[in-house]
Amino acid sequence: MGMAASQARFLGLTARKTNVEFEGQQINQQRTTLSNQSANYYNDLLGMSVPVPPSVADYSKTVYTFEDGSLSNSISSMIAQADGTYLISYTSSWTDDFAMISAGQSIVTRSGNEGNYTYRVGAKELRQMITRDEGDIDNLSEEELETLRGNDEYLKTLSDDQLKNLLKEENNYIQLLNEQYGNANWMVRYVQNTTTGTWSPYFVKKEVLDSAIYSDTGSSQSNIPAYTVGSAQKTEEVKGVIARLEQDATGRIINVTLNPGEDDQVTYAVTTNTVTDQEAYDDAMNQYEYDKAQYDQSIQEINAKIEIIQAQDKNLELRLKQLDTEQDAISTEMDAVQKVIEKNTESTFKTFG
Repeated sequence: MGMAASQARFLGLTARKTNVEFEGQQINQQRTTLSNQSANYYNDLLGMSVPVPPSVADYSKTVYTFEDGSLSNSISSMIAQADGTYLISYTSSWTDDFAMISAGQSIVTRSGNEGNYTYRVGAKELRQMITRDEGDIDNLSEEELETLRGNDEYLKTLSDDQLKNLLKEENNYIQLLNEQYGNANWMVRYVQNTTTGTWSPYFVKKEVLDSAIYSDTGSSQSNIPAYTVGSAQKTEEVKGVIARLEQDATGRIINVTLNPGEDDQVTYAVTTNTVTDQEAYDDAMNQYEYDKAQYDQSIQEINAKIEIIQAQDKNLELRLKQLDTEQDAISTEMDAVQKVIEKNTESTFKTFG
């Protein structure tokens, strides 16, 4: 190899070596960047809060109750007084077997002319109830009672005295309906229970019937709500009652005396129960399941990103090893060319020396 050729080759190898070193520096920089990204993801993992399932104990409380006939009383607060008594509040609950309750909804059929409509549910015509003075009811004539019966199959089964008593009952029905569902004009139909033979009233607001939308055939295009007499749970809160409490050796309340020292003093046995707010606990458990699903998804997403970074780093590591091998080969070849150049130089000087 001539002198010029050897030097050109040496310069070419030097350039290649420089490029290899530069590429290796770039790869190291990329690996450093990937390492930083991976560290950030691991920091995110460390900073995530692990969802904790709710404890039933957090949604449970001790409830003290005492019975007074059909009343079930639950103590809601107890405030100690300086004289050793307590100022307690409690909630009384009972079942009212003659309450106005919702009776579902029905399609109503309307017939007649505006201002004089007749309403029916199935084949039964609705009759408007009116509040009557009891004296006026007692003085109704047989003709007036017969007119009132009309074609109503239930009213026809009643004697005059029974019909008058029913009209007095309807006064009470109107009062109860107005108290619970707002003042209105109320219409009624009586439906017979085919098993027991008894008749039950079903009430509808006339204002709702008048404002409903009806089809060409006279049927209401929406269901009309109705009400009837049934059983309903009632509650009443009693506040600020002076009481004395008797406790057992464990501190559990076993007796409560209301109005101690007064003429109306009365003592009740107290029952202790642990009550769980199941609805609140279920809500908390649902929230936990949601948080856990989000946590698991976040973990999976971060792990997937870390795996991608690890794969990219592995590829860069392999490339770096290739460059290292290539650099070793270039260095070896440069050493060989360097020797050729030195030999050519020595030969040249000897020739002209």
